[in-house]
Amino acid sequence: MIITLLLSSIIMVICLILNQSLLSLVFGKVDQDVMNNAVTYFFFSAISYPFIALFNSGAALFRAIGNSKISMINSLVMNIINVVLNTIFIFGFHLGVLGAVVATLISRMSGCIVIMYMLRNRKNDIYIDNYKNLKMDLSYISKILQIGIPSGLENGMFQFGKILVQSLVATFGTYAIAANAVSSNLAQMMIIPGTAIGLAMVTVVGQCVGANEYEQASNLVKKLMKITFVSMTVLSLMIALLSPYIFPLYALSSKTTDLAYRCVWLHAIFAFTIWPLSFTLPNALRAANDAKYTMIISIASMWIFRYCFSFVLGNQFGLGLFGVWIAVIIDWGVRAIFFIYRYMSGKWKNKQLV
Repeated sequence: MIITLLLSSIIMVICLILNQSLLSLVFGKVDQDVMNNAVTYFFFSAISYPFIALFNSGAALFRAIGNSKISMINSLVMNIINVVLNTIFIFGFHLGVLGAVVATLISRMSGCIVIMYMLRNRKNDIYIDNYKNLKMDLSYISKILQIGIPSGLENGMFQFGKILVQSLVATFGTYAIAANAVSSNLAQMMIIPGTAIGLAMVTVVGQCVGANEYEQASNLVKKLMKITFVSMTVLSLMIALLSPYIFPLYALSSKTTDLAYRCVWLHAIFAFTIWPLSFTLPNALRAANDAKYTMIISIASMWIFRYCFSFVLGNQFGLGLFGVWIAVIIDWGVRAIFFIYRYMSGKWKNKQLV
């Protein structure tokens, strides 16, 4: 919890100080209205970083002790607060982007406070008896960072790569920015089952590895992957089929709608065929302390295939936003090949943390 608070606070301060400079560096020249709204949203969302970081840490603790319902309920309540406040601030007080980000900030603060309070319950297998007397235990911290640093670097580089790809999308025009935003929203909904089961994978495999039950871990990974494929197939196809009825809610132009429709279907087809192998399966490797391998593959694939191919397909071949989304699929495919190989090799069974 101490590490999470320190790191998230440092990132918050950097983002607050370099707000517009970072946005200008990444996105270059965009419409002034877009930049002004981005500056506002980035500033207030940065304030929420420590709160969402502590919330995620608390939720992870509850999942680790097998009480994922607490994490689910808190996340549900936090999102309900966000939706309700968005409605009030945007449509009631007409605050626009400011209303949206303040709603997010308040919801994250609420979620953080609640889950921090619930971690004080002494009936939990793991609890924090007193927040005032937290101490740094370097021996435990070093072990945590053996997984945390590679995973953090992997995720950080992944997000940074996504931002740079977004900067490329910004050069295609406002309609491409809008189409990408809408398509990304629907795409995130499609991968909800895979993301959820990926979190469960960490807990399940981690406990099996801790007990040296590698055979049981392998069996559970297979079962969880089957569930992932089935659930993502159903959800992805359902969202893609409903997309013509969802797009009107965004009041998009016909050009933007057509582009978003193609991107959504491209994502849907590969979301239930490749995505689970690229993002859910590697969580089994991370849980077994094979985080360095996943970090190297993820970072290399991101820069070589997603980033480079985005420029090649988007600019050189003139495919624009659709070319960027094709590059994303290529990135998934490369990841899947390496992660399947690593899992099948059994080398992840030779890693130990404790």
